[in-house]
Amino acid sequence: MSVIKVENITKVYTETAVPVHALNGVSFEIQEGEFTAIVGPSGCGKTTLLNILGGLDHPTSGRVEISNIDITEMKDSDLINFRLNNIGFVFQAYNLIPVLTTLENVEFIMLLQKVDKKKRRKRSMDLLEQMGIAEKANQRPSELSGGQQQRVAVARALASKPNFILADEPTANLDSVSTSNLLDIMAVMNREEKETFIFSTHDQRVIDKARRVITLEDGRVKSDEIRE
Repeated sequence: MSVIKVENITKVYTETAVPVHALNGVSFEIQEGEFTAIVGPSGCGKTTLLNILGGLDHPTSGRVEISNIDITEMKDSDLINFRLNNIGFVFQAYNLIPVLTTLENVEFIMLLQKVDKKKRRKRSMDLLEQMGIAEKANQRPSELSGGQQQRVAVARALASKPNFILADEPTANLDSVSTSNLLDIMAVMNREEKETFIFSTHDQRVIDKARRVITLEDGRVKSDEIRE
């Protein structure tokens, strides 16, 4: 089943003296359960594309359908609720809330969704168990290593039961051991829970794990490789 359908997306930034064409007619589909890396040199349009897929930015032209819903023309206020219930985000900088505990950070999106306290507490603890950091439930982000913080961020992204996870350079600030551990966890979640992951990355370790690699160049899809 297709969870994302991108049709002829363009993005032109006109705030500069010379218009910048970040995306030039990008089209593809992402199927449920994919483990996909979007790659390419700096400035090729990776982050712009991820922002559009996540409803954080609007394309200049083209369509983006998520589970058969066209988000392209949605108002920002409608996109907030749509993102909350359909899309999980993992960022390079973790973006955890410093005054909340690990458990509270994972619970936070479910709190916004008005999930019952008992249910959100159980799901959060189950996810922390899967991430191998349940013993850190009552610690704050400042007390965790970078790798541990990123595992919390992945747990938080999964907590809302989204249609897919968008991960923008999630390993950029991690050492090789933390990167390997995090990728192994996400690969298990993908394989066993059928979670759909879409990465924007320069990291060859992420690319090697991906089962599909979409390469961008000058805002266009240069290649789209599906691996067994």
